[in-house]
Amino acid sequence: MRAVVQRVDGASVVVGGETVGEITGEGLCVLVGVTHEDTPEKAAQLARKLWSVRILEGEKSCSDVSAPLLVISQFTLYGDARKGRRPTWNAAAPGEVAEPLVDEVVRQLRALGATVETGVFGADMRVSLTNNGPFTVLVEV
Repeated sequence: MRAVVQRVDGASVVVGGETVGEITGEGLCVLVGVTHEDTPEKAAQLARKLWSVRILEGEKSCSDVSAPLLVISQFTLYGDARKGRRPTWNAAAPGEVAEPLVDEVVRQLRALGATVETGVFGADMRVSLTNNGPFTVLVEV
């Protein structure tokens, strides 16, 4: 699993003109990609990392300050544009594999005590955020 994690001062996701997920104040906006070898155990590992990684102000984690997370599936994180002019998506897991694993990341985060908002799997989403820093890291498990 791969996640692009941005420290934000608020973020939202809109589908069809309706806000479906939104966090306000300090938190993390997390784009999650799934590949073929990923498992529920990797989803749990990613959730633990997201909850505890110390990238908020003052080297705090979401667990330290009860900061919310906005988790959005993004298969394009496994795109490969090294050859030609069109990326390939061969490394991205198909929806029937990826969706339950993204849901598992969210479930595990909530089990840890996190406040989690989400996008809509497979939808055409509009994501807005205010990156604080800017601060963006790539997390792989």
